[in-house]
Amino acid sequence: MKIKDVIISKSYTGFFFDDQQAIKKGAINEGLFYLGKPELSGFTSIRQKGEAISVQLILENGLVGYGDCAAVQYSGTGGRDPLFLADEYIPFIEEYIMPLLIGESIDEFKTLAKKYDKILIKGKKLHTAIRYGLTQAFLSATAVSQGKTMAQIVRKEYGIEEEVYESVPIFTQSGDDRYSNVDKMIMKEADVLPHALINHVDTKLGRNGEILAEYVNWLRNRIQKHKPNPDYNPVLHIDVYGVIGIAFDNDIDKMTDYLVSLEKIAYPLRIRIEGPVDAGNKADTIYYLKVLREELEKRNSKLEIVADEWCNTLEDIIDFGEAKAGHMLQIKTPDLGGVNNVIEAILYCNKIGIGSYCGGTCNETNISSEVSTNIAVACMATQCLAKPGMGVDASYMIVKNEMNRILARANRR
Repeated sequence: MKIKDVIISKSYTGFFFDDQQAIKKGAINEGLFYLGKPELSGFTSIRQKGEAISVQLILENGLVGYGDCAAVQYSGTGGRDPLFLADEYIPFIEEYIMPLLIGESIDEFKTLAKKYDKILIKGKKLHTAIRYGLTQAFLSATAVSQGKTMAQIVRKEYGIEEEVYESVPIFTQSGDDRYSNVDKMIMKEADVLPHALINHVDTKLGRNGEILAEYVNWLRNRIQKHKPNPDYNPVLHIDVYGVIGIAFDNDIDKMTDYLVSLEKIAYPLRIRIEGPVDAGNKADTIYYLKVLREELEKRNSKLEIVADEWCNTLEDIIDFGEAKAGHMLQIKTPDLGGVNNVIEAILYCNKIGIGSYCGGTCNETNISSEVSTNIAVACMATQCLAKPGMGVDASYMIVKNEMNRILARANRR
């Protein structure tokens, strides 16, 4: 089956683009806006609307494959590609990419995905968002042409022999609304929660970590008070955007002491801390996460560290994995470019025994979220992000419903 036509259109994402550099320097909130001038190239304000480009591949038989070119909320930082604006990249896709796609065979997803993930235009690889969207559309098109789910295509082409398709724990994000959104998560029995967006020392962590400690205590008590059934014991997963390192001057002993104290507060619930340190570069971030993991294990701590910043590409994930820089790696789906890299990253993490978090960003779309859910299920990821957006209800609905559709269809005999 070949691609007969390609249609692209400007789309919107489930959240915003945020200038993380300006926020870390203390940009002030005014409602949903941030006051001040942006720091990163391409931003016209510290927070601006999220944009994407939708790709529709029209096949010879009239069926359609869908994908959305989307980039992360914190674009242009942490070693990532620059800000992805639809009006800037639509002409590029029309001129250089669409003519190449006409006539391409979609009989095998893997071959086509690798081709366009590595293709060079004017000597450069495509923006990660473009590679992300194109390969979603390839997987979607291959699946519809064969009458299968995307998860089934992944297992078939990557030799995953497991026949039964099972649920993957879903991680829900609260954003700044870290209290009422937790109530939604508890009601919906989210497997992993709450994210919490701890991205500022003075207002969200505390100079000695006291604000976050109080929040973890509140979380534990809130869950115990309102859990829908006695067996509901979600994993706490809190993203701190490197601010623990900032507060404790990257002192290993002080950071370890603090992390162990959080674990005690969270008990009997398990707890994960994402991004405790952002050292400003990949090598040093790997070093700190590796040593933190080692120190926690020396103390028989069960708290898990999750790597995020500087762990962007498939190559980065392998580097973090080989160093054991954390107990779990976030596979931030748009940052990897082609979704073929997402598949390989999950399979790699599973192989070496490190947690595989099929993540992404609040700044995605329903289409990209459904595709990555198929991949998480097919590859048996450790957990899967509820996305897009930070409102819990819509993101959880999109991912959970797609997951249930996959299980119902793929397991039907």
